[in-house]
Amino acid sequence: MGLSRREFLKATGAGTLLAGVPAGWAGGAYAQDGPETPNMRIGIIALTDCSSIVMAHELGLFKKHGIESTISKEASWAVIRDRLTLGENQATHMLLGMPYASTMGLLGSPVKPMVIPMCLNRNGQAITLTKTLLDKGAKTPQQIKPVALEAKAKGAPLTFAMTYPPGTHAMWMRYWLASGGINPDKDVSLITIPPPQMVANMKVGKMDGYCVGEPWNARAIADGIGFTAITTQQMWKDHPEKVLAFTEEFAAKNPRTVKAVMRAVIEAGQWNDKLENRPRMAEVVSQPQYINTS
Repeated sequence: MGLSRREFLKATGAGTLLAGVPAGWAGGAYAQDGPETPNMRIGIIALTDCSSIVMAHELGLFKKHGIESTISKEASWAVIRDRLTLGENQATHMLLGMPYASTMGLLGSPVKPMVIPMCLNRNGQAITLTKTLLDKGAKTPQQIKPVALEAKAKGAPLTFAMTYPPGTHAMWMRYWLASGGINPDKDVSLITIPPPQMVANMKVGKMDGYCVGEPWNARAIADGIGFTAITTQQMWKDHPEKVLAFTEEFAAKNPRTVKAVMRAVIEAGQWNDKLENRPRMAEVVSQPQYINTS
């Protein structure tokens, strides 16, 4: 006759090990509920809409949810895309249109399916023009059109910059110019400049206007080289802008990790939304390792 379960436990000493364990726990198996990948490198671009990611790191919220975070400031949106695609960063701050472009292989993006489980911010972008245009009385697309056509006829078309071809900034700039009868592909020159380099390029006369997120519009005003022609929320109130992105492959293999990152970022966003926390937030995100501005 075989041993009963009770006799087996007594014989092996397991009964002693399980003594005192609460009723119902003995024999139960529980899956690990922490992040599958606790060490996360998260990419950002030097824009104020990276604040929820930065503060999740600085306030210890990633650690609270089991994530050992490293924040990696990248030079451009192309680098942001490539480091996520290659797995060097496991999550990233990203323009809304970029995951779609990567998933579908649009505008030169290598095909890499991505997911965007949450939006990081709404609004926050603007179109900045040079003081030279202001001096000519050209503040709207309609007023800029004759200036643009004259420059084109002389073989030196006006130049406008956006941050990345599949990004919302390209959409805003094209839409705004076209609203005044300016063909963005024929009447002017459109170039791509990383956000932190916008002001410096305008200072040396490389472009007549640009569309970017903050603080680089306010910085042009502070430096006395440009003015805000229009904010993007004036074009589309409360539009989505930056997102938290992962590759589809990483998200499928690490669902608990994705949830942990999201929880931390949401808590940081709630903290940021309290006005009494804004001075500290501004002090933290303006540091050299993040936005690097005053």
